[in-house]
Order: sequence, then C-alpha cells, then structure tokens
Amino acid sequence: MAEKKKIGFIDLFIDEWHANNYPKWFRNAGRGGEFELGYAWEEAPLEGRRNLQQWCAEMGMIPAASIEEVVEKSDCICVLAPSNPEVHERLAEAALKSGKPVYIDKPFASSFAMAERIFATAEKYNTPLMSSSALRFSDELLSGKAQELNPVLFTTTGGGRTFDEYGIHQLEMIASVMGTDVKNISFTGNEDRLSLTYEFANGNMAHIAYSLFMPFTITAAGEKGSVSFTASSHIFENLIDSMLDFFADGKSRVPKEQTLGIAKLLEESIALLHKK
Repeated sequence: MAEKKKIGFIDLFIDEWHANNYPKWFRNAGRGGEFELGYAWEEAPLEGRRNLQQWCAEMGMIPAASIEEVVEKSDCICVLAPSNPEVHERLAEAALKSGKPVYIDKPFASSFAMAERIFATAEKYNTPLMSSSALRFSDELLSGKAQELNPVLFTTTGGGRTFDEYGIHQLEMIASVMGTDVKNISFTGNEDRLSLTYEFANGNMAHIAYSLFMPFTITAAGEKGSVSFTASSHIFENLIDSMLDFFADGKSRVPKEQTLGIAKLLEESIALLHKK
C-alpha cells in the first residue's frame, strides 16, 4: 500500500474558517484516503481564539515549531490566511523554495506585483503552485453551460464582508469563462454596493454587482441564447477534489495566466473603489 502524502498548513492565525473546515473536507474527499493531515503552524493566535496547540489537538494535526518544520515534514503545503493576502508572499517563501506542491488560498496576493514575485519564486525552484476561489468550481460552472454559449455578456452578483476580500470570487467566475484580457474597467457605487463593468479586448463585456448579502449568481448571454443560475453548488467539495488532484500530480487546475490576470483585475478594481 502506497504511503499517504502528508498535507501541512501554514497560517497567520490557525483558528479561522478555512483552516477549521479543510481537515474534514480533505478526509471526506474522494481521494482523501491517499492523504493525511500532518503539521500546522501559525504566526500568532487571535485574542479569544484557540492557539495552535489547542487547535491541533481538536483537528488531529501536529503543532510545528516553525514554518520550516511544516515544509520539511510535508509532501504538499497549504498556505492559508484567506483574509490576509498581504502576508501570503512572506508565509509562503519557504514552501515556494521546496519543490513540493503549494496551494495558496484566495485572494492569491494583495497586488499584481506580489503575484508575479510569488510565481517567479515558484518557477525558480520548480515548485508546483495553485490558487483559486472555490466559486470557480461550482457544479454550475463546471457543467460548461455558460462556456458553450461563447458569451458576449457575462454578469455576476455576489456579496461578502468587503469587496476587497470577496471580489475575488466574482472575478474568478468571470475569468474562468471570459479570460482576463480586459482593456477598460468602469466603476460606480461605494464600499457597501458597487457595480463594475469590464470591457474585453475582443469587445465582450462582463459585469459585477456587489452588496453585502447578495448571493453568487451568473447570467451568461451569447448569440445562441442565455443561461442564469445560482453558482454555489458543491463549491468546496469540488475545490478540495481539485486541490488533492493537484497535490497528487503537481498540475494546477487553474492556469497561471488567469491567476495573474485576476490579481491584476482585482488590484485595479479595488483601486477604483477606494479612489471614490
């Protein structure tokens, strides 16, 4: 029987929603039997939340003394901190030099320049790298019904605590169907409710409508018709399946060019929001 691959966690503070759910999702995944949860590390616990030792005792992982220990004793590594992309480059540095598959949670980076540096480091050390929003992996998008229309107009809605943190989800859905070759972005609104329109080089358009409690939906229109749906079915199950496939073969399920393009669009979109 083949030895199980060990998954390690690196986080800013470990008692957060993604880290609290990934372990059970990994264990319950279709190929979860090929993997086991290993070492975890956090930079510092948040006040009022479990520290690393408490968290690991409850989650069935092993507290590491350093990032380097996680990297050394893992076969594949998750760099989490999903609400703090500004720390991803720093937290991922040792993992990116390891040659082992590294998954960096969304948003991938806090700037396009950081995203380019992260990929450059990974490529220098031949380290497989993947990042994605779970919304890319909804059953509705994976069905291909939107893509089959070759849409000329693609509209998304969505919410979340702030657009800075949650705008990645709508951009990920747009990029998975429309690409990222955007020549112009227009904006109206404020931090509570906003509208962004993206004009692509080929003349196609995509639109984001954001407000705190809006559901994630898609409407795609092409010359042969249109489709509309809520885009949230099995997003985490499908994401985890894709992550484990990546950990198994080192092949990212998201093209590097899209991850970089999304980072650029997110940076430009946030800049328009905060300029108002």
